[in-house]
Amino acid sequence: MCVIALAYKTAALGPLVLLANRDEYYRRPAEPLAFWQDQPQTLGGRDLQAGGSWLAIDTRGRLAAVTHIRDGRPQAGARSRGELVQRFVSGDEDTLAYAQWLREHRHEFGAFNLLFGPYNDLLHFNSRSGMLNRVNPGIHLLSNADMDTPWFKCERLRARMQSLRRPPQEAEVLPWLSDSTAAEMAELPNTGVGLAMEKMLSPIFIVGRDYGTRASSLLTVAARGEVSFSEISWGMGGRETGRRRYQLRIGQTRTTP
Repeated sequence: MCVIALAYKTAALGPLVLLANRDEYYRRPAEPLAFWQDQPQTLGGRDLQAGGSWLAIDTRGRLAAVTHIRDGRPQAGARSRGELVQRFVSGDEDTLAYAQWLREHRHEFGAFNLLFGPYNDLLHFNSRSGMLNRVNPGIHLLSNADMDTPWFKCERLRARMQSLRRPPQEAEVLPWLSDSTAAEMAELPNTGVGLAMEKMLSPIFIVGRDYGTRASSLLTVAARGEVSFSEISWGMGGRETGRRRYQLRIGQTRTTP
């Protein structure tokens, strides 16, 4: 994922409302949102190149989402960051044990932020700093820096999330993730990639020559554990290639044929 907005344990919006865009190279193959055939209690998209995921939840309520941390001199990790999501959601380690594993193995991955935990007790881990923090109730934004860093795209999404007075419908909020407004030069961060690249990457919705937004997601968890998960898939040039929507209930095992 490259931008995540979450309303977490708020009075108006309930346990969780999460909006996210995944930005990736267009040539990298992926499966859209679905229940996984080899792990039928898990719901999410899947990276077909390395086998991981960018955002997933399972029927136990285990949730994880990952973003990379942008650096002008990125170093490829020996392992794919998508493994971090898949390992937690499909595993049995409690969050603190998993956090210890992250600290021990973080240098095997490119720099990352990981949001993970039971949906009602989320943690955030920053691999660059090695810091682990419990997510406080409220509205939070996470992109390619630390949690709540006030990047242009993050603050545009924050304002829209703050306007909500009830749990949203997908038709109401998914269009927010299609906003291709770029930041002015004075609003750009300096992550070492150069001004032209900073500007290209500054919108919520990115359309580049070979890289851009590939998936837009809305995940909500209601008070009784009902999960609604919607996704729009995107191809080159910002062309929509499909829509999917699934539901599950926390604590209720899915029956499969």
